[in-house]
Amino acid sequence: MKAALLVSAFVGLGFITGVHADDENYLDVSLNIEEWEVPFEGPRARDPWVVSSDEIWYVGQRSDYVGIFTPSTGEFKKIDLVEGAGPHTVVVNERGAWYAGNRAAHIGHIDRDTHEITQIPLPGDGRRDVHTFDFTSDGNLWFSVQGGAQVGYFDTESYEFTMYDAQNERSRPYGVIVHDDQPWFVFFGTNKLATVVDGELKEIELPRESTRPRRLAVTDDGMVYYGDYADGYIGQYNPQNDEIKEWRAPAEGDSRPYAMTHDHEGRIWFVETGVQPNRFVAFDPATERFSQPIEVPTEGGSVRHMVVDHETHSIWFGTDNNTIGKATISE
Repeated sequence: MKAALLVSAFVGLGFITGVHADDENYLDVSLNIEEWEVPFEGPRARDPWVVSSDEIWYVGQRSDYVGIFTPSTGEFKKIDLVEGAGPHTVVVNERGAWYAGNRAAHIGHIDRDTHEITQIPLPGDGRRDVHTFDFTSDGNLWFSVQGGAQVGYFDTESYEFTMYDAQNERSRPYGVIVHDDQPWFVFFGTNKLATVVDGELKEIELPRESTRPRRLAVTDDGMVYYGDYADGYIGQYNPQNDEIKEWRAPAEGDSRPYAMTHDHEGRIWFVETGVQPNRFVAFDPATERFSQPIEVPTEGGSVRHMVVDHETHSIWFGTDNNTIGKATISE
C-alpha cells in the first residue's frame, strides 16, 4: 500500500477577471481564474477530476503520482505510484479512483479510503499506452490507447476488457467523451472521429485531410464538438444526419485548440495553446459567436485537459507549469 503525503501549503498564483465584451460580435461571457502552485515535483500537473467542489483529483504525469487537492484549505495530498507509471488521467467514482498507467501498460485502481493500489494490465501485445477515460452510467470505462491505435471498454467490477482496433495503425486515439452511454473519440493521427455502435467501431472522416482533432465535447443535445489542433478550427458533428460544420478559432492557424469542455448554457470552451500565455475561449453554437480570448495567468506550457464543476459553474484545469486552476464562469 502506498502512503499518502499531506501538504498544507496554499500558494495562490493569480486571480484575473476576463472583461465583458463591448463589441456585439463577441459573446458576452467572462472568467474569474485562480491558480494554485502544486507543492510536489513537476512539471505537468494535469487532468483534474471533480469529485466535489472541495475535492479535486489530478495526476502528476512526470512524477508518477496521483494528487488530491482541497481548495478550501489549500491542502495537497500525494499518492505515489510505481516508478515509471506515467499517469495520464484520473477519474473517480464510488468504486474508487482509476488512473491511466500510460507508460506502464496498465489501468490502476486506488482505494479511496486506504489508498491501496491495484494494477490491471492491458491485454495484448505492442503499445498499451492507455490515454484518456470517461465513465458510463453504470461506472465502467471507455478509454483510448494512443500508440496502440485502439479504443477499449473496461468493466470496473470484473476487470474484463473489450478492445477495438482502429483502421490506421497511426490513428492515435486521444480524447474520449461518453454521452448517453455512447463513447466518442477523436483520432489525433488522422482526420477522424470515432464511436462504437452495436459492438462495432465506426470511424467518421472529417472534410479536410489536414484536420487533426485532439479533444472533444458533447453537449446535451448530442452534438459532438472537436478542436482541430493542426489548422485552428472548432468543428461540430451532428450524429443524426452526419452534417459537419466548422468555425475558425480567434487565433486562426496559431490557435492549436487543446483542452475542451462545455458549460451549463451549452457553450463550448477551449484553450488556444499555440499562443502564450494560453487563452480560454468560449463559443456559442446558437449564435456562432466566440468570446474575447482570456489569458491564463501562468505563462508557458499548455492546458491539456479540463472538466466542469456544474455546481459552481467552474472549469478545472492543470498546466505544464505545475499549477492547478479554477476558471469560474460569469455572465
